[in-house]
Amino acid sequence: MKTVLASTLVWGGLAVLAGSATAQNVTPSPDTTSAEMLARRLAADEKRLADWPNLARYRDANAVLGAPGGGEKRVVFYGNSITDAWAKYFPTEFPGKPYVGRGISGQTTPQMLARFRQDVIELKPAVVVILAGTNDIAGNTGPSTLEMIEGYLTSMVELARANGIRPVLSSVLPAYDYPWKPGVQPAPKIAALNAWMKAYAAANHVVYLDYWTPMADERQGLRGDLTTDGVHPTEAGYRLMAPLAERAIAEALRGR
Repeated sequence: MKTVLASTLVWGGLAVLAGSATAQNVTPSPDTTSAEMLARRLAADEKRLADWPNLARYRDANAVLGAPGGGEKRVVFYGNSITDAWAKYFPTEFPGKPYVGRGISGQTTPQMLARFRQDVIELKPAVVVILAGTNDIAGNTGPSTLEMIEGYLTSMVELARANGIRPVLSSVLPAYDYPWKPGVQPAPKIAALNAWMKAYAAANHVVYLDYWTPMADERQGLRGDLTTDGVHPTEAGYRLMAPLAERAIAEALRGR
């Protein structure tokens, strides 16, 4: 049954392979046959379907991490590949801070909502910094309207608050186009989602973290000095983001 379903996904064009904020495609070598390519795609789809939110990614790390120590103000950075890649810079950008990265490449907001309890609530942070939505706009797990994305983000905020965690809603980073999904024209959709996020945060006393304004170029894309692919920040991009995140976290801890 799994094979039949995976085949349907592949041939229907709905297969979403795990990867970076870009779903990683299987790149054929010159001697790769069509049958081999199909077999690889089927295997990738079956693996994804078996654990759609990728709960396995951080399960062991969460068990090792344990609960925060006395007086520790743990912060979970929660998101997709942008957060995933950022975590390796935490020791230098946030030295000595109890900041934990829980990003997974390629993920959309419904996947993040599905793992929110395991990868955020059970870690008992004081603050969660949510950065999500660009992969939804790209259609990584199928078509998504802005209203759908807004609903999933709202649910994450409400879950955090219900568990005594202060949420920070981060703007989606600018993107003029997606290398893995050209022609989507994400820039105006990102602007609209960020406008909603800012208004929602103001109306509900949630901290809004604006990465977009200092990182956007004249086309509403990601500035060329901060990226190599137009979507993911380089180390220079993360250096710009770090103090903005610190200020938002401080504001959340003050109890806005």
